[in-house]
Amino acid sequence: MPDEQLTTKHSDAVPPGWQVLPDEPLPRPTYFPAGLAMGAAFIFWGLITTWVVLLVGVALFIAALAGWITEIRHGYKAH
Repeated sequence: MPDEQLTTKHSDAVPPGWQVLPDEPLPRPTYFPAGLAMGAAFIFWGLITTWVVLLVGVALFIAALAGWITEIRHGYKAH
């Protein structure tokens, strides 16, 4: 019917047992998790192939981990 209106509260309706999310901003997306995963893959690939691939994997893993930790630390300082 044209006179009927649906009364739904989208933003204020919280189902029972749920909580409203805090108003904290999400961290910006980075490539560090993908680099960390690629470094781990190269490490395991290097274990079965050659030491050069292993060293590349270790270097990539360390660089990505250091970058990700630095990004997280700077994100906490900004708030």
